[in-house]
Order: sequence, then structure tokens, then C-alpha cells
Amino acid sequence: MLATIDDAISTATEASKRPLVEVDKLRVTFKTRNGLVTAVSDVSFQVAKGETLGIVGESGSGKSVTSFALMRILDRAGDIASGGLSFSGIDLANAPERVMRDLRGREMSMIFQNPRLALNPIRKVGEQIADVLVQHAQATGAGAKEKAVELLSLVKIREPEQRYHAYPFELSGGMCQRVVIAIALACQPRLLIADEPTTGLDVTTQKSVMDLVAELTRARSMSTILITHDLGLASAYCDRIIVMKDGEIVEAATSADLFAAPRHAYTQKLMRATPKVGSRIRDLLPAETAAGYPPVAALVANTDHAALTVTDLVKSFDAGGARPTSWFAKLAGRSDSVVTASPPRAVDSISFTIPAGGSVGLVGESGCGKSTTSSMIMRLLEPTSGSIKLGDIELTDIAVRDFARSPYRAKLQMVFQDPTDSLNPRFSARRAIADPLILLGAEVAARKLNSGQIDDQVDELASKVGLPIHLLDRFPHQLSGGQKARVGIARAIALHPDILILDEPTAALDVSVQAVVLNLLQDLRAELGMSYLFVSHDLNVVRLLCDEVLVMRAGQIVERGQTDAVMRNPQSPYTQTLIDAIPHPPQDSFAPNQGAPR
Repeated sequence: MLATIDDAISTATEASKRPLVEVDKLRVTFKTRNGLVTAVSDVSFQVAKGETLGIVGESGSGKSVTSFALMRILDRAGDIASGGLSFSGIDLANAPERVMRDLRGREMSMIFQNPRLALNPIRKVGEQIADVLVQHAQATGAGAKEKAVELLSLVKIREPEQRYHAYPFELSGGMCQRVVIAIALACQPRLLIADEPTTGLDVTTQKSVMDLVAELTRARSMSTILITHDLGLASAYCDRIIVMKDGEIVEAATSADLFAAPRHAYTQKLMRATPKVGSRIRDLLPAETAAGYPPVAALVANTDHAALTVTDLVKSFDAGGARPTSWFAKLAGRSDSVVTASPPRAVDSISFTIPAGGSVGLVGESGCGKSTTSSMIMRLLEPTSGSIKLGDIELTDIAVRDFARSPYRAKLQMVFQDPTDSLNPRFSARRAIADPLILLGAEVAARKLNSGQIDDQVDELASKVGLPIHLLDRFPHQLSGGQKARVGIARAIALHPDILILDEPTAALDVSVQAVVLNLLQDLRAELGMSYLFVSHDLNVVRLLCDEVLVMRAGQIVERGQTDAVMRNPQSPYTQTLIDAIPHPPQDSFAPNQGAPR
């Protein structure tokens, strides 16, 4: 009997030491028109109970495919060709779908990269949380609603009872991400996979979301796999990190060891490309690439001449105003007129100037009014009041509907946040770059350039932004994120604008692609003499590219000044909060100017 008890204790002890997740020589392939493509090859790792494992790498490295294979949610073209997948001793690679349906959501959950795509747009968010609870027999009826409200409160959504009835389009990106986290945690899973959970979020929302995930992971003793291309984020929240490239693991180590002494050249490249305190714009490039770049030109703005002047700019969105007395009330001889509060101001009396050749950063959290401001400057939105001057020309005198045909339209151009959504999927890269030349190009109209001459101009623009000529005949879906970003920049500079508005142009890019794009923008500013309004939530990026920074909060500018001075000694507590929220790799981590570690 004693031997039997000892055997049982020994078996239980061994089980407790076994990793929760084991991936052994995983190989994933996809069927394409050109045959089989291997997306993941010979990938092996383990996740211990209560551990947070980071998987870092650039787009196309196989990070997400690995997690999809683990969850068994590959699309029809994908196949687990070989290798083992184990969760708590269960063979996931060969488990029946009914077993996987029971595991997904209850034992292992996933936070997807795009919360709006992950949520049903025509179903209330609270009901979507309740659906998961009912599906896995965690609650029924009114109990499911009560638990859903508790989960909304747990992920720190204010007024959870009211938000239960909200639709995804009524919530901000950060709140939608919190709802997705609530769904993932509803059944108290033992494994949480977070796939780029903070992409597109501002730094304070990013910090609150990741702090929430870390807090709940500790409280519930969960294991977590954090998939990201942000090394600063991985260093702050992960116990161990594996680095993936081209579907393979090239390096694996504890977080401390990886940042102290990265061994693989690819890991060193990623670290070098991550903006850090004190890094310069050329420091972001690989050493061999930076050697081929000319020295950064000394850029001096012409403060005697303003390229753009914004004065007392206001944008109010009508909240309904006064509700007139109803017809029935008039018949009864009474008044039920209600005067509502004054319309909320998305932008509240802001003023600033961009000097000729200058670069000004506009930073702040989501909803602070940055995008509304840039939309008014581009004459996509009519301001409630205020002045916008391009040089000496008052742009608000030109109606929004007429501005597209105005000769001043060519002087203002914009690079959009999402290079994919901003390109016409039916246009080749060549046609996209040529579009402003055809529609707004005074030179084309005056000289009556033929298609061959326009093609020559497009080739020249492609060369300026470093886009290979042979890619010009490809469509957006055939280009990488960095290549599409270059197409967007080439299109924006085609007419040699005075002002270029850059709306989060690098937010969705890998760090190495971001490094190239930032250097490109710096060089184009020096070469073409353009002025920039750089809209961003990343103060590190703003520091590299901007002379002056404006910090917005709730529609107002709460701090302004020279970028380095604001970063070193912020005067506003809000600015300090933004700076503190930026995740940084350890200060003693591998530095590009120190050479590779031995």
C-alpha cells in the first residue's frame, strides 16, 4: 500500500514538473499555386507553468503561424506536416476537433492582433463574452450576463453594466482590446496566447493592457506566450524569449541574457533597429547599411517664414444641441424643450506654427484630437472655428468640397498610417504613384506629358524612396509592408509639397523597416526642403525626426518645446506619463556603437 502511495506521489510530482506546452520539431506548410511553401520549420520550445515566453521576429517570421498551429486554427491551405504539439500531456497535433473545441476558450485562449476583426460587429460585446461562458458550461442565462459584467469590470472598463450593451464600433481600440482580453480570460484558461496585443495602441493604453495581462497571469497562475516585434515590450514582460526568422528559431535565452549578449546577427539587427534613449537616426540601421548612407544633413528650419500657421483651431462634434418643443406639447400649451450641454470639443483652441523646412511632432493618446487636427489641416474636415494658413493663404476660405480641385491641394500631402488600406488594391504601384501627377500635376497639364514621360517621373520617384523599379508593376497584395510604405511616401512627394503630414507612418511596421523609413524621411526632408507634421504616439520616434514637439490631451496642447528638452525635462505630468509608459530594452543591453558581443 505504501509503495502505491509513493508511486502516486512520484507520478504527481513528475506531472507537476512537466511543461504545460511542448512543441517539438514543428513543421507547417501551406499549399499555394506554386506548390508547397514551408512557413515554420523545425521549431521546438517549451512553456513552463506560470511562465511568460516571448516570441519575437519580423512579419513573415512564422510567429503567428506557430501559435495558430498550437491552437489548431490554421486555414484550409495550412497543414501541420510534421512534429509534435503537446498541451498538458494532450497530443494536440492528432486530437479530434471535438477535443480542440473543448480546449479552445476553456483551457487555452488567444488574444488576436486586431480586436475589431476578432469581435462580431453586429453583436453586443457583453453577449460575446457570455457566449463563451455558455459554450463551455461556465454559466447559463442571467448568470452568464452577471459574469460577463464582472469580467468587463476585471479588465478595467468603466461602467461595465452599460458597456455590456455596447457594440464594438462604439468603443475605442483600447476598450475593444480589453473586451477581447475578457473573452480570452472568461473561462480561466491555463494558457494565454497574446498575438501582437498592443499593435496600434498608444503607449499608455499599451502599458495598461500589458500590465493587466501580467497582473491576471500572476493572479491565476497562467502560462503566457507573448508574440511581438517590439523588443522593449518583450524585455519588460517576458521571462524567456525566442527569436524567429524565416520560420526558424535563430536564438533562445532568458530575457536578461538575450539583451545582455545577443549572439545571432539577426537578433543584433533587431536590437539595433529599436529606438532607444540616446540613439541617433543612423544608429537604427545595420552597420553595413549605415556605412553606405551619407552623413545626416544638418537641417535648419527657416523660422522667419512659416510654412503652416494654425490659430485658435476648434472642432466640435454636434451632440444634439437644443431639442425643440414637440408638436404634442404645443397642443397642450406647454414646453418640453431641453437644452443639452454644449457640443464636446475634439480640438479645443489650439495654435502652432511649422517653419519652412521644419519638422513638428504631434503626440498624445488615442482620442486626444491628433487625427482630427491633421484632417482639418488637410481640409478633409471643416473646423468649427479658427484659422489654417498655408504660407499666406487662408485655407478655411476654401470649402472642403472644393479643396480637392484647388491649386493649393498639391502643396499639402499626407502619408497614412496603414499603407495597405491607403492604396487602391486595383492600382499597381506605378499607377498609385502616378495618381497625383495625373489628377493634380500642373506640370503634367501644362507640358501635356505623355504616359512615357509620366512613367519616367514615377521611376525617378521610386528611386528617391528606394523602391526597386521592377516592383512598380506589382499590386499592393504582392508587396511587403515596407514596400507599400515606400509607395505611399513616393505618391505623397510626387508633387513636391510644401507640407507633408505623416500620420503614424511607421506604427504598423517592423522595427528594421521602420528604421529604413525614418532614415528615408530624414533624407527626403533635407533633399526636397519639405516641412513635416509628424503625428505619432511614439515619443522615441518623434525625438529622432522632429525639431519641436506638441503634446495633446483632450483636444488641447498641454506642452510644447524643443523635442530633446521636452524628453529630458517634461514640464507637464501628462508628458511624463507618456514618457514613462514607453517600454525600453535594458539600458545595459547590446549597444550598436559597441560592436557585437563576443
